[in-house]
Parts: sequence; C-alpha cells; structure tokens
Amino acid sequence: MTTSLTTPGATPVADRVALVTGGSGGMGRTVAERLAADGMKVLVHYAGSRARAEETVRTITEAGGTATAVSADVADEAEVAAMFDTAEELYGGLDVVVHTAGIMLLSPLVDQDLDVLDRMHRTNIRGTFVVDQQAARRLRAGGALINFSSSVVKIGLTGYTAYAATKGAVDAITLILARELRGRDITVNAVAPGPTATPLFLDGKEQAVVDRLANMAPLERLGTPDDIAEAVAFLAGPARWINGQILYANGGVI
Repeated sequence: MTTSLTTPGATPVADRVALVTGGSGGMGRTVAERLAADGMKVLVHYAGSRARAEETVRTITEAGGTATAVSADVADEAEVAAMFDTAEELYGGLDVVVHTAGIMLLSPLVDQDLDVLDRMHRTNIRGTFVVDQQAARRLRAGGALINFSSSVVKIGLTGYTAYAATKGAVDAITLILARELRGRDITVNAVAPGPTATPLFLDGKEQAVVDRLANMAPLERLGTPDDIAEAVAFLAGPARWINGQILYANGGVI
C-alpha cells in the first residue's frame, strides 16, 4: 500500500509575499531581486537611503516583478510594526521575512569603543529581536523567517569579537524562536555567510588579505551575493523541512 504525502504549508512561491530588511543595498538587494525573480512580491526595506531602495524596486519592476519600498529603524518597535502594517495593507499579509539589515564595525576587543559596541548591539541584536517579534506575530501559516548570522561566529577571525558576539545572539534567537513557534507551520532559520565579495567586505582590505580569506574555502574563492541569495531562496520557498538551523553558506570554510 502506498501512502500519499503532502507537505504542510507548501504555498506556491509565486503566491508568496516577502519583506527583505536591508534590501536597498549589498546582499539584501541581491536577495530582494532573487525572491522577486522567483515570483514573490517583495517589500524592499531601507533605513537611510530611499534612493537606493527605489532603485532596487525599479530594477525588480522593470524585470516584470512586483516590489515596494518601505522604511523603518529596525530597532524601533513602532516603526517596524508600521512596516508590517504596510505589508498587510498592500498585499494582504506576509509569508517570508528575510532580515539582512545589520552593521559591522571591526576592532580587537582590547581596543573596542564601547559606544560602537552599543551601536552594533542596537542594530544587530535588538533589531533582530524586534523584526522577529513582528514576524512571529504576523507571518501566515506556511511562512518562513530567515535571519542573517555570520560564519565568523564559528571560524573566529581576529578583530571580529564584538560583531561575532552580536551574530551569536542572532543564532540563539533563531534556534529558540523556531521552537517557540511550534504548531504554527512557520520555519525559522538563519543564513551564515562566509567571506563574500561585497563592497562592505572588500573595502579597506589589502589584496593579500582578500586572497588569504578567499583561500580559506576548499572552493578557493570568495562567495558572491548570488551564492547567498540562492541559499535564502531555498529556505524561503521549497525548504519546508529545514527548521531551527544555521545554514553556513561559506563554500566549506571550517
């Protein structure tokens, strides 16, 4: 006797609505464009650069997709709640939240400016908590929440102490929230990129440093934003049986 199996929450990708925080630039923009190319309606979040967000929206719409720019300070609960309100008003609800927004300011621990530490804490930890709180309250059944961590939590590069600490907190939030949403048919995961060729990563680094970091992976290259967006698209669409995981998208860096 054969048994017919169905996957709970297997909403077609083309019917899903996604919010991408930090979607105006960097990896966030690539993620937003990838989800739109997959057929999702996308809200492109920005904090400071409306022009860049609108450029992302224009790129998506000119390619035949649907997108809207929305603004919020991710650490401000009222502004984030209003952003989710906008998503519901425009598109009837949300199925996917990808939280890429964050800041990275590097220093050895012994020299760390505590004001800088507090800034990263506010954006990277409080911001993740606030966005995830709204996502947990509002994502529809079959939804997916994808946070952004970092492989540096595991590989421990010097100078990344404070940043890695904030991303370790993102890991903890992700793993516990997945369990707290038992019974809701919502997956909660994080993508942890390794060294990736973005302007933020490459800025100020000597070529020898870039080459050394590229060689860390057995594939002997830096990641690309498209590599990371591919992992996000997998978790945002077909990957309904992956939950409560940190996905290291780093080419095999140990």
